[in-house]
Amino acid sequence: MKVLQVIDQAFRTTTEEQDDTILWLTQSMRGAGGDLRVLLSGHASYYVTQTRRQPALQVAGWQQTEPATLTRDLSGLIESGVPVYAVSEDLAERGLSKSPVYPGVEVISRRQLVDLYESVDQIWHW
Repeated sequence: MKVLQVIDQAFRTTTEEQDDTILWLTQSMRGAGGDLRVLLSGHASYYVTQTRRQPALQVAGWQQTEPATLTRDLSGLIESGVPVYAVSEDLAERGLSKSPVYPGVEVISRRQLVDLYESVDQIWHW
């Protein structure tokens, strides 16, 4: 069964976790033999332009000692054979259209989403 993971909420658990929960879950499922793809849309399109680790957050004496490394998460997915896509219009709406995109990420237009959606058996939207 082919599954497309659509992620459009960015940085939702990167404060308290060491990675994006869904990117981590997808990589774990791939390791168990899952046939997965990832679409980073909306605010999650920021992920494909990240070049360094998230800064450590400090709140009332508590400090995040292992902040998220989204480039590591993307690299792990791509190296394990998970296709990763980003929507060009979402990048443009956030002023990121001229920013370098992480190697291995395929940037597609909204018009291409129909073909991507129809190429899978299930779509999980996060």
